[in-house]
Amino acid sequence: MLTEKRITVTGAKGFLGGHLLRTLRQKGCLNVSMADLPEYNLTDLNDIRRMYELTKPEIVIHLAAKVGGIGYNQDKPAELFYDNLIMGTQLLHEAYLRKIEKFVALGTVCAYPKFTPVPFKEEDLWNGYPEETNAPYGLAKKMMLVQSQAYRRQYGFNSIFLLPVNLYGPGDNFDPRSSHVIPALIKKCFDAIDSQSDTLEVWGTGSATREFFFVEDAAEAIYRATLSYNKSEPVNLGSGSEISIQDLVKIIADLSGFSGQIVWDKSKPDGQPKRLLDTSKALNEFGFTARTDINTGLAKTIEWYRENRHLLKK
Repeated sequence: MLTEKRITVTGAKGFLGGHLLRTLRQKGCLNVSMADLPEYNLTDLNDIRRMYELTKPEIVIHLAAKVGGIGYNQDKPAELFYDNLIMGTQLLHEAYLRKIEKFVALGTVCAYPKFTPVPFKEEDLWNGYPEETNAPYGLAKKMMLVQSQAYRRQYGFNSIFLLPVNLYGPGDNFDPRSSHVIPALIKKCFDAIDSQSDTLEVWGTGSATREFFFVEDAAEAIYRATLSYNKSEPVNLGSGSEISIQDLVKIIADLSGFSGQIVWDKSKPDGQPKRLLDTSKALNEFGFTARTDINTGLAKTIEWYRENRHLLKK
């Protein structure tokens, strides 16, 4: 039982980390440590070793990552590759050296090939190159899968690899320099309302489709996998439903109260054409299925932003 284990969560101060910590507490896990900035720089091997020595985990859940939207991926490809690669490689290797009972690695849907058949199945993961704008990030995270499988095969080390789709929810990153599409659109709508603008500019054509995964559901999925999944094969985590960016913008504008015109900047990239995961393995292996539909999740996220946006400006 996880309630008896010493668990260390990397990236615990982040968006997903905060929700996972809450879920672990609700499940009765009381011996949980956080490994995050500024206490630990997880690209620094000395800090990783110090973290292991101080927290002495039996289970590590590695959420820490450098992430961002399309613009951030275009501006910082080298940083996104190096930081994510070095974090995962060194954390997993040091966990093996210390005979940690289980290492849970969080990958990303960006690891999938650009033209993966929809819905994305785990066995399609190596059938092509990722979408160019986020390939450095996606490939760096996917190397944890290679390492995880290699260490299990050679050393019998118990590590698993989970592939969550785009997350959103209360407490998301609303910084326009690095936010993903949903928080970026929510902020744009409120900014447009504040400035009394009658137009809202959005990147791309709106034709791309995405699957979005409510963060509270994601935390539950990670808990269940940590509890009972112990195999080499990667597992998709998602809602199992998709929506076009065009429809997403309409819903967010409506829920936010923006009633002006949507202007599409078609000179900007759409990113990967379609993203929808086959989530049947998560159901079959550890009984997980998402509970929150997109309208409910967006309403909760927008309400959280409405109540907390004044704090985010500081």
